[in-house]
Amino acid sequence: MKLAIASGKGGTGKTTVATNLAVTLAGLGQTVTYVDCDAEAPNGHLFLNPTLSEERRADRLVPRLDPERCTHCGACAEFCQFNAIAALPARTLIYEELCHSCGGCARVCPSGAITETTQPMGVIRLGEAGPVHFVSGTLDVGVATSPPVIRVAKQAAPPADWTILDAPPGTSCPMIETVRDCDYLVLVTEPTPFGLHDLALALEVAQSLSVPCGVVINRAQPGQSETHALCRQAGVPILAEIPDDIAIARAYSHGRLASEALPALRTVFARLADRLTAELYARA
Repeated sequence: MKLAIASGKGGTGKTTVATNLAVTLAGLGQTVTYVDCDAEAPNGHLFLNPTLSEERRADRLVPRLDPERCTHCGACAEFCQFNAIAALPARTLIYEELCHSCGGCARVCPSGAITETTQPMGVIRLGEAGPVHFVSGTLDVGVATSPPVIRVAKQAAPPADWTILDAPPGTSCPMIETVRDCDYLVLVTEPTPFGLHDLALALEVAQSLSVPCGVVINRAQPGQSETHALCRQAGVPILAEIPDDIAIARAYSHGRLASEALPALRTVFARLADRLTAELYARA
């Protein structure tokens, strides 16, 4: 099963859920691969402490223009949906930072003036964190777009019973690249006005991608029912609630897994694992 852990905003506890769930599932005898897809600021390694065994470059293809062959017909610019190409009457410009590496411009060019060349984007690191397979993608400094690195990191993940993708925060292209081909999406939120607002945005993304999802409420407190009401309205289950406990924050600040620092949380994550297993098999 390919499971994505995402959130509408940063700081909700997404990596806390992803890493603790990975260790919990491995402890239940499942094979698990954890993939840190937050290529701009990966931090899963701080909690899983993997032993790294391999490092690969992550590259992408970008267009190159032969000005001698270009007729400035504008076919490439018309095709590009990301405004990465501007066709002027006597000049055609390519903006690599906007390119999404689809290769369409090279295919539609009638004069064969556009070819593709490799451009370095980042690095993929692989290793083992005890029984958990570990993969992490890191964007090179100065590179603007992380989806190509996320794509390579996902492809590098060794097969397992569970592949857990720790998504970047937000609802933009990096999150969508992580989530779009998953079996299930877990949205981590917090019971604050910002958390509620951004959860609503993330639920819209899940609906548009037709990915089934459930919600984990982190830093849950009694008497805060707004998140429950939103989930009921959206027809989305609340899979687990993690209590608002200063001991969890202390463990996080020291790079410790919450379920190891607080034995009571092991039951929370074990129940979450059971609930996810039931959700996934119900949809199989």
